[in-house]
Amino acid sequence: MNASASVRNGRTEVERAARGSVVKGAARAGFAARGLIYLLVGVLALQIAFGDRGHEADRQGALGEIAQQPFGVVVLWALGAGLAGMALWRLSEAVFGAAGPEGRTAKKRLPALARSVFYGFVAYSVLALAAGSGDGGGSSDRQSKDVTARLLGVPAGQWIVGVAGAGIAVAGLWIGFRAVTRAYHEKLRLGQMSRRTRRLVDVTGVGGGAARGLVFAAAGGFAVRAAVDYRPDRAKGLDDTLRSFAHTPAGPGLLAGVAAGLVLFGLFSFAMARWRKV
Repeated sequence: MNASASVRNGRTEVERAARGSVVKGAARAGFAARGLIYLLVGVLALQIAFGDRGHEADRQGALGEIAQQPFGVVVLWALGAGLAGMALWRLSEAVFGAAGPEGRTAKKRLPALARSVFYGFVAYSVLALAAGSGDGGGSSDRQSKDVTARLLGVPAGQWIVGVAGAGIAVAGLWIGFRAVTRAYHEKLRLGQMSRRTRRLVDVTGVGGGAARGLVFAAAGGFAVRAAVDYRPDRAKGLDDTLRSFAHTPAGPGLLAGVAAGLVLFGLFSFAMARWRKV
């Protein structure tokens, strides 16, 4: 066997492993981990809506709640491993292509790579917290303001922050649109669900995706405002973005609705762990 044939065979074996049961199991663990975090963030946001202001409704707040529970450290290790599995699966999609007819195109590979980096960072922060050497990634509000301040201090910083904020807002609208139109159906093994189960999954997918999209759109809007006003403190992380809903004319009721939607998205992520095509 010549060298080129050996390389091809080696690549085939690696690709087969990347599409094998281990990576698929890692992906499903990642969806379950994501679901637990969103579920807890939604519950914390509900508590804020009903008057409990002592919690942070973001990833750090959710992880802090877990850490305080019996066997919380064990759960954190499991969460970190699940998120690392999600990062591994997304990396395999970026390298070898995702499932579906357009899975090997750049428009599928590049987002997969970005998601791999994101979930890798989140997994690292969770595992560091479990090991006692981190804070779960820090407050989303502080991170948002710090990053915005640094970007506003570079040449063309206002444009960078403004374009990034607009991109996040558009992504939020797109997430909401795809949820309402049930575009996620193409990624689910619908044939394995009963009619009742499919209806329940649609409730979580539509409601949860719409709420998640609204939060992204609002956070992007705050970033644009920070760029226009040249004020980093105008930028908001997840916690501040959620709290801002309570200050609208709809009052805490809107925050409660969005929070309930995030709980639904957590449940939808559990459904994805069970029925997602990977």
